[in-house]
Amino acid sequence: MKENALRGPGLLFVVSGPSGAGKDTLVDALRARMPRLRYSVSATTRPPRPGEIEGLSYYFLTPQSFQEIEAQGGFLETKTYNGNLYGTPRSYVEQNLIEGYDVIMKPDVDGALAVQRAFPQAALIFLLPDKFSYLQERLTARRTESNEEIAARLAIAHEEIAQARAFDYLVINEQSNFPGAVDDLEAILRAERHRIHRYDDSTLKRLEHS
Repeated sequence: MKENALRGPGLLFVVSGPSGAGKDTLVDALRARMPRLRYSVSATTRPPRPGEIEGLSYYFLTPQSFQEIEAQGGFLETKTYNGNLYGTPRSYVEQNLIEGYDVIMKPDVDGALAVQRAFPQAALIFLLPDKFSYLQERLTARRTESNEEIAARLAIAHEEIAQARAFDYLVINEQSNFPGAVDDLEAILRAERHRIHRYDDSTLKRLEHS
């Protein structure tokens, strides 16, 4: 984010929603606009998909390594999906927030709510397409899963949408207006930065007497 007099502490933003809602492309586009924004890479035990890069797409771990880190409290949240383990490394998030960087992540919905329990001050953003049918179209277009796996993801999507009111914001990723969804997400991040409770009295005093 742009440097200014109200830099303040780092903030945590959690973008979630059903598979196919566009989390990956939306967060990537936002990061291109906001170079100070740090991205929390998740860990998983599933094998890499074509084009995925270690440390950028995921941290690809063996089940044994994952379980060892989990036993040491090294994840903010963990999830088992289709027989694979997923988790959000705790140390990266905490260190960047301490250093004053804003951090964004995109776990699944249950993971987002687990992060909220660990960081109640996090801003949770729920992402949806403007039509539910677009979820199936996008999942099919990926060509990475079977029809049975896509059907399972869509069933889960209905359950996830039922939890949307536990989030702070809703962003609609319209099929014909993707830049508009990026604008909306950027507006949320900038507004959160300027909430007055983010700044203590000493910051206001410093500005008053500068």
